[in-house]
Amino acid sequence: MTYPTISLFLKHVFNININLPIQTFGFFVATAFITASYILSKELKRKEEEGHIDKIKKQILIGKPLSTIQIISYCFFTYIVSFKICGIILEYDVFMQNPQSYIASSQGNALFGVIITIILFYRKYSKNQKKILEKPKLTTLEVHAFELVGNITTIAAVSGIIGAKLFHSLQYFDEFKADPVGQLLSFSGLTFYGGFIFAAISVLWYIKKNNIKTKIFIDAIAPALMIAYGIGRMGCQFSGDGDWGIVNTKIKPEWLPIPEWMWSYNFPHNVIKRGELIPGCNPVEWDGYCYQLTEGVFPTALYEVIISFLMFLVIWRIRKIFKPGVLFCIYLVFNGIERFSIEIIRVTEKYNVIGLNLTQAQMIAIMMIIIGIFGIIKLNQNNQRKKLKIT
Repeated sequence: MTYPTISLFLKHVFNININLPIQTFGFFVATAFITASYILSKELKRKEEEGHIDKIKKQILIGKPLSTIQIISYCFFTYIVSFKICGIILEYDVFMQNPQSYIASSQGNALFGVIITIILFYRKYSKNQKKILEKPKLTTLEVHAFELVGNITTIAAVSGIIGAKLFHSLQYFDEFKADPVGQLLSFSGLTFYGGFIFAAISVLWYIKKNNIKTKIFIDAIAPALMIAYGIGRMGCQFSGDGDWGIVNTKIKPEWLPIPEWMWSYNFPHNVIKRGELIPGCNPVEWDGYCYQLTEGVFPTALYEVIISFLMFLVIWRIRKIFKPGVLFCIYLVFNGIERFSIEIIRVTEKYNVIGLNLTQAQMIAIMMIIIGIFGIIKLNQNNQRKKLKIT
């Protein structure tokens, strides 16, 4: 069974009626980021204890009053957030009719937005006044790499979602042209590789800025990326966001020990309302999600969940064996092989490339496999040269 929202899941599984503005896909994406952050933090802490990462020294100016830019930016963002949150609380029923549209609209509560902004700014201003010195001075702070995981996660989330949306819009351009605003504001329709590329560029820039060794960092994040991918795919499976396979009307082989729905599934109550009406479905009970596919398809997202979790266990088990950089290259090969293979039975547009019909994801997967293999060979060669120099 698929459940487009967490409210529908609680209602039909546990008989709990609570109206929450949380889509199932968005819930799993958030869970993926939280899990990845925890694992990355754990790995960075371990690598620091082993002496692979040094503490980061930062110079900051203390005792300085708030600048005009700081005051304006703080008040602006505080007001926007307060304006929206207060509007959501006071007009919850209106918000629940279309959460994405409400967030992107000019709706909110201006009065409470101003009041909360004044209160919060007064607290910030008062704290700053107590710390002002006659002559501001530079001081050096030592920061642990794992303490930056919150910033890294935020950067990865924002840039990743932008990249995922951009790649999805390019891949399914007809859908984007038909409803550009809806496509951009929805929490579904995210292309993993688009998010991966944008997030990778942004995060690498940030760690370079903070003098964290690249090879050490990418090894630390490899298991986090693998498990996050699997959790994200759980959101695709449980919400029915269109990330499914080609039609599968074949009879399940008797030797295959899996239930029928793992072989061919029609995604009842899918979030994108694709297919035919489900006989006897009450639109009020299911918030209008009363559609299922006319024919069963391969539940490819579920396959990716299983494969990703298995690959995570392998990467986690071998993470202490290799020299810096090799583990991440192994991750690239694993992810590339998994994605290239699953694309064979996924519903995705294909392009003719030097006589081969490949999807966008398969082309990127091939690049990842090549980069991963080349990286493993090159890093091993460098390590061998270092050993020879020592001897």
